[in-house]
Amino acid sequence: MILFSNKSRPYHLGPFPLERIRRDPRILAVEAAKPRESRQPAEQDADDSFATAIAKYQQIFHALRDDNPAAAVAPVPDDLARRMIDIKGSAYFLNASQVGICGLGEACWYTGSDSLQHSHAIVIAVELGRMPEEGSLAHSWVRDSIRQTAEFRAYEIAISVANHIQNMGFSAVAHDRQHGDVDLDRLTVMAGLGVRSADKVINPYLGDRYVVCAVTTDYALATDLPLDPPAARKAKGAAWWLGIGGATPALERWRQNSRPTHMSKFAMETVDRVDRPTTLIIDEEVPRIPKRASFFERPVHGDLGKKTQHERTRFAFKHPLATAMVKQIMAMVPHQDGPVANSESGRCGDADENTRALKSLSYLLGAELTGVCEMPDYAWYSHVDNGKPVDCHHKYAVVMLIDQEYDTMEGASGDDFISGAQSMRAYMRGALIAGVMGEHLRSLGFSSRAQTNADSEVLQLPLILLAGLGELSRIGELVLNPFVGPRFKSVVLTTDIPLVPDKPIDFGLQQFCSGCLKCARECPCDAISWGDKVMFNGYEMWKLDAERCARYRLTNQRGLACGRCMKTCPLNKVVTWDGPIATQVASWLGINARWLKPVLIPIAVKLDDWLGHGIRNPAKKWWLDLEIVDGVCVKPRKGVNQRDLDLKRNIDPATQKIAYYNANAMPPPNSHGIPVIPNRKEAIAAAALLETPDEARARVAAGGPTPAHYIPTPPLEESEVSDRSTEQFNPYKTGGAPK
Repeated sequence: MILFSNKSRPYHLGPFPLERIRRDPRILAVEAAKPRESRQPAEQDADDSFATAIAKYQQIFHALRDDNPAAAVAPVPDDLARRMIDIKGSAYFLNASQVGICGLGEACWYTGSDSLQHSHAIVIAVELGRMPEEGSLAHSWVRDSIRQTAEFRAYEIAISVANHIQNMGFSAVAHDRQHGDVDLDRLTVMAGLGVRSADKVINPYLGDRYVVCAVTTDYALATDLPLDPPAARKAKGAAWWLGIGGATPALERWRQNSRPTHMSKFAMETVDRVDRPTTLIIDEEVPRIPKRASFFERPVHGDLGKKTQHERTRFAFKHPLATAMVKQIMAMVPHQDGPVANSESGRCGDADENTRALKSLSYLLGAELTGVCEMPDYAWYSHVDNGKPVDCHHKYAVVMLIDQEYDTMEGASGDDFISGAQSMRAYMRGALIAGVMGEHLRSLGFSSRAQTNADSEVLQLPLILLAGLGELSRIGELVLNPFVGPRFKSVVLTTDIPLVPDKPIDFGLQQFCSGCLKCARECPCDAISWGDKVMFNGYEMWKLDAERCARYRLTNQRGLACGRCMKTCPLNKVVTWDGPIATQVASWLGINARWLKPVLIPIAVKLDDWLGHGIRNPAKKWWLDLEIVDGVCVKPRKGVNQRDLDLKRNIDPATQKIAYYNANAMPPPNSHGIPVIPNRKEAIAAAALLETPDEARARVAAGGPTPAHYIPTPPLEESEVSDRSTEQFNPYKTGGAPK
């Protein structure tokens, strides 16, 4: 439906066409001449469990608002406009609705406040979320907290931006209406985000349905000019509705707002539902594995050598924006679980209504897609940190996907210096959403725990499958969604509140991935299989070489981690009315005209390459390439990856050697701090042990025994267990301060 492509729209302009509104610089003098305001008393937050949960998390974030700057100033450009692009880009990346920048004068500070010697303000506007339908359980939860929720989102963004600036060696402080020292209404006008109307400041596109927070700083930036009031009042013309200039068209906003609040903006209701996932899972044979076996956990214990152990502390966190978000992730970990109210709320007896309410709540807080499933035992780790056994203690999982942001990925190679921030943004937002929801449910009397990347008791991949949010892909241990492809991170809330599970989905991905090898071709370390699916620990999959993938992502010196497979996947597209018509048509055909797939898949894969999907788009490159070394930012010492597509690359599946670390080759679950060196030669030879899916089906049908290599390595004897600490190698334990 979009008539004007956003492909060439500079990222820092954001989703609203503010650049099309005439400006009036004379208003700066008018605002400067107004007397200083006194701080207004904070509005009383609503007195209910959801509002209390929001207030708690706002306080958690508030503790991070004004950290000390790094010991040295980063090598940032002298060009103030380029600095501005990085800062505005950071805020839009974090889902700000609008961003403006202005200079700071004495009149901008509240009476009695210290100006902090700051020269500039970054003003961050966030649109109010949608109110759930009247009469619904979700409405009763949030009816008095819509503005409070948006204010928390704006403050979370402001704190992340402030921490980013601090990590570059400059002073910065985040301000909201409750804790701030600056006149936010005045800054909104000066930064070009609103005009005065009686006693309000009105935004040209959002009216009064928005909130603002600000960051004040001594980091000099190019500034915006105030809006011309008559022009601002006429901003909602045809250009606004159609998306001229590549801004998000108002038609797409209307489409999203027309959907029930318990349904995401994506039409998941159009996707076929099935009783079982489209890849074979032999439930009774899937082993429960320890967290210690993950190839991103093994380096913490020294399994992959000293260099990899050191890089584990910084591999995805060595950019100033990425490490800013690690602080927030770490701050939320102690609150993922907590005491449960003595009695259950009487309003939560209807499982259907509970399910709709939790989905509405997840979308209000920022999830892109949400599904529900029952918890199979094998989705719980057998053991977590320090070899602690895990009890299977909740019945349901609420599984939420957080988009890693299409436009930013368009500007990146997938393994350059923004890759880690993409992950941290999604992990931080997911931890916040699940944390607030868990806090709310516990206060209603239902045991609940947020399961985040920093501290999880569950394996999230099987839960994404079972909750109907995707199918297993060629990328290996990664699920693809029909609308956001592989471009997401997940977070899980396990709980005992009565819920109605969703069914798995089938949108034809197994056929698509069988005919598409693009992710394997573009993988920089040949970790993705070019061959057929196998049975691995009870799952049918294209098995990824997890060791090879982890080693590359951990030791990538020309970027942070890696997301090349996500970047180059043909399903990494925008399929809402924001996206190109051709992409929307292709997506519709893929989901609704499955009988055409044998013809369409080869054409789609060739066309994807021919159109250059997967190359870097310079218009979307907003971030500064910086690397944190010994606590300060420097220019990347080894340079920056600048990959595009490698159309001629090919690997013979018969010669590709993938290491299979079956359950019997995993480290003992309680080998904490004891290096267990992987035997790659044996793991490659273990390919001979694997069954094809057809062989596994035949064995099970004939009553054959579970393969011996599905039996996990047993725990060490008590006398062999180490009490050696590994916290210095875990960024979520050390505060995320890369070295």
